[in-house]
Formats: sequence, structure tokens, C-alpha cells
Amino acid sequence: MTEGMPLFALTEEHLAIREAVRAVCDAKVAPAAAEVDERGEFPQASYDALAASDFAAPHIAEEYGGAGADALATVIVIEEVARACVSSSLIPAVNKLGSLPVQISGSEELKKKYLTALAKGEGGFSYALSEPDAGSDAGGMKCKAERDGDAWVLNGVKRWITNAGESEFYTVMAVTDAEKKTRGGISAFVVEKSDDGVSFGAPEKKLGIKGSPTREVYFDNVRIPGMRMIGEEGTGFATAMKTLDHTRVTIAAQAVGVAQGALDYALEYAKERKQFGKSIAEFQGLQFLLADMGMKVEAARQLTYAAAGRSERGDKDLTFFGASAKCFASDTAMQVTTDAVQVLGGYGYTRDYPVERMMRDAKITQIYEGTNQVQRIVAARQLLAGVQSTL
Repeated sequence: MTEGMPLFALTEEHLAIREAVRAVCDAKVAPAAAEVDERGEFPQASYDALAASDFAAPHIAEEYGGAGADALATVIVIEEVARACVSSSLIPAVNKLGSLPVQISGSEELKKKYLTALAKGEGGFSYALSEPDAGSDAGGMKCKAERDGDAWVLNGVKRWITNAGESEFYTVMAVTDAEKKTRGGISAFVVEKSDDGVSFGAPEKKLGIKGSPTREVYFDNVRIPGMRMIGEEGTGFATAMKTLDHTRVTIAAQAVGVAQGALDYALEYAKERKQFGKSIAEFQGLQFLLADMGMKVEAARQLTYAAAGRSERGDKDLTFFGASAKCFASDTAMQVTTDAVQVLGGYGYTRDYPVERMMRDAKITQIYEGTNQVQRIVAARQLLAGVQSTL
């Protein structure tokens, strides 16, 4: 714990950011959310609106042309977008996930080239770690990169890549020394969509986040210059794990956002829906359900903001807080959105109302960037190692 410094404090700037993002989302994102889900199309209108407001990649530092938002401000952006449309919230979330390895370990040359392009809106930035046979076991990856003079040649397949085909840039983890595996055998590279030999599979047919394409990415003798290696050779796995410590907080923010959106809708519906001569909000049984929903959302938000503060400072207990926030908030999102469907009854089960979409969208937050079972393993190891701070 950092002495003398608040865990998180919503400054006037943070509050202003929330107000600004909500205004953009109410005007441009929320009205299209149902259609984006129904058609399974990338929310281009959301991207355009967010990019025009510097909310598509708010984490990029000002020196590279970005807004320079801190970790908490970025969390607020993602939370507010997810409140309106989870598919759209993957625009700022994945842009941070994909570009953070460059921020953490990349050369100044890489940062100037790719972070500046991302800040200008010249293309999204996706993250390619998982493979058909390497999900939670990232160390089992088979995608390889072989040195060829001053260049590297990539071959292999990546799976479950968010916004694949839409993004222009990709952080790709590949094996450079098969014997060393995760202990120095994996390196990170920036690959461009336009590189010869890069291609994409068909979009996955998913339960939720249908507006965010998820595809396989194929590398067939993709030759890239040596300067596109992120960090030193063999440091890719360490960079990947550092990245996830920070970006698990953004998944927690998504979860808080969709849970808040579902709660907001359930509250308004409960006040308007009449049964037995009065609004259903007057029934104590329903009030208990709403109270539980509200308590869980706020608890998840506070834990997420606490984790964001640690992300900004790089505290030693970030790993515990990041895993805990992601796990707790996503479990909360699944419960709260399910309860919102229950509040609406039969109406909640139809696509005419948004809560069934929110419930479907919420599920992925328990799975990607490490399943909640993995998060519990991570948190337990941190506890056993005595890393958690005493508040």
C-alpha cells in the first residue's frame, strides 16, 4: 500500500470524463446497441464517435498524441461504454490490451510509430496470445518466429482474437526458442494487418458481444523487420503476464458497466410495471432483489477502482487486485444481469428489451483474459505469498 496516497479518488476531471463519455454513449452508442447485436456487425458508428472524442484509446500518453488518461479514467471510459453496449466497450478495452505491451516493453521507435498511429485513429490494436491448443495454458503455444537475417518469419495460428480483421495492428506472441518455453522462449512482435501472409478466419458465432468480431488469425511465412520485436528476445511471456495484470482491470470495468446498465433498466421497469394494482417496485420481495443487485454492483465498482489505482501506481499487490476485481466484478455482472431478466419476467426473456442481451454479453467477462477459475488461482497464490496489502 502506498502511504499517504488514496487508493482511488474521483477527481473533478474523472467526474467530467464520466459525464462526457455518458453523453457520447447516450447519443451515439446506446441507440445502436440492439441492432449491432442483432446483425452481428462491428459498431463502426460507436468507433467513430469514440475516436472523435478521444475515447477509443484514451490510455495513450500525450507525448504520442493521446489523451493521456490514467488507469482510473480509462476504467471509467470502458465502464460507461459497456453500460450502453458491451461490444462497443471492446474498442477502448482491446486497444489498451493490444498496445500495452508496446508501452511496457517496446522501444521508443515502436512507441512513436504505433502508439501515435493508434492515437490518431489510424487503426485498432488487437492482442494475439491464445491458440487452438493454448488457452489458459499460454505456455503451450505453437506459433513460432524464426530469425532470418535482420528479420523474423512468423508461422502459426492464433484463436479467439478480439476485433481481428478490424484492427490494423496486432501484438503477437510467438515461440523463438522451443526448449525454453515460458522461461525465455517466447517473444512478442507487432504484426500489421497488411503484412504479406496475414489472413483471418470466419467470425465466430458467439453467445454475446456479437458486434465485436472474434476470428482466428493465420500467419503464413509473415516476414517482419527486427525492429518490430517488442522488448528483448525471450521476454514476450513476461510482457504478456505484466499486460494482463493491468488489463484484467479493464474487464472488471466492462463487467461493472454492463451490470449497472442492467440495474438501471430493472429499476425503471420495476417502478413502471403494475401488477395487483401497484408497481412491482412496492413489493418487498422485489425490493430485496434490487437491493442485492445494487450492493453487488457498488462493491464490484469499488474493488475495480481500487485495482485501477494500483495499476496506475504499479503497486506490488496489483496482481492480486487485478485478478480479484476481474473475478468478482464478472461474477457480479452475470448475477445482476440474470436478476434483471427476472425482474422483467417474460419480457426480460425477449430481444425487445435489452437485459437479455446484457445477460449474454456479461458471460464473456467470466471467461476471457483468464477464466475466473484461473483468477482464483492467481489470487490464492498471491495470498499465500503474502503479497496482499493490509488496508
